[in-house]
Amino acid sequence: MEWKHLITTIDQRGVATVTLNRPEIHNAFNDVMITELTQLFTEWEKKSEIRLVVITGAGKSFCAGGDINWMKKMKDYSFDDNVRDAKIMGSMFWLINRFPRPVIAKINGPAMGGGVGLLSVADYAIADDSATFGLTETRLGLVPAVISPFVIAKIGQSNARATFLTGGRFSAEKAMSMGMLHEVCKTADLDASVEKIISEFLKAGPVAQGEAKKLISGVVALKSEEERLTFTGTAIARVRASSEGQEGMDSLMEKRTPSWCKT
Repeated sequence: MEWKHLITTIDQRGVATVTLNRPEIHNAFNDVMITELTQLFTEWEKKSEIRLVVITGAGKSFCAGGDINWMKKMKDYSFDDNVRDAKIMGSMFWLINRFPRPVIAKINGPAMGGGVGLLSVADYAIADDSATFGLTETRLGLVPAVISPFVIAKIGQSNARATFLTGGRFSAEKAMSMGMLHEVCKTADLDASVEKIISEFLKAGPVAQGEAKKLISGVVALKSEEERLTFTGTAIARVRASSEGQEGMDSLMEKRTPSWCKT
């Protein structure tokens, strides 16, 4: 399928890359890009050959958040129009957040507002050390509403208060210290560093990775000890009995590489 604002590739390892492709406006979101990302991740979820997804930006930016021209249109929206529009964008983030394979954010430049939301739904976020970040909505009299569940899950309430309420920009080093990023590297090392972490993800069983993502969200959502005991006990029993779980245990006992690891 041809995309207006995205570039996509899938290599022979099953590594899929989606590049936000609006470099002239720093890969800012508009309704078309949101629709395309929603369609893309819906399609890719059905492709069992995809082992993981890398999200990055064209040009010098990762994602600048909302396109100012798109946002201008919202000035005249009714309350119901605003709710509907926000839910469409929020659904895109929830879709990527629950994608059953690993998602890596390759942050090649500034990430603002919705761009921070996008890296927050990734399972691993790695950034160029020159990248800057910001949850700048309050400086426009707005709030980072639809991305807040994912950003708060990344950085916690204390850092959310500091960054949401000031709307200030901060460095990759600061983002790393808050838990927003997993790794920061020099510009020249970004491609190699992403390849290194890809190789680590590809060593794990693809079914187990999807189960692990469900496990994490389930454990966080449940409150009582009994609920968690039942949920986690059921999860390990189901995975142990699966063909991938059996293959993993057989490969360990036979001292060989499991079948999902390609040379």
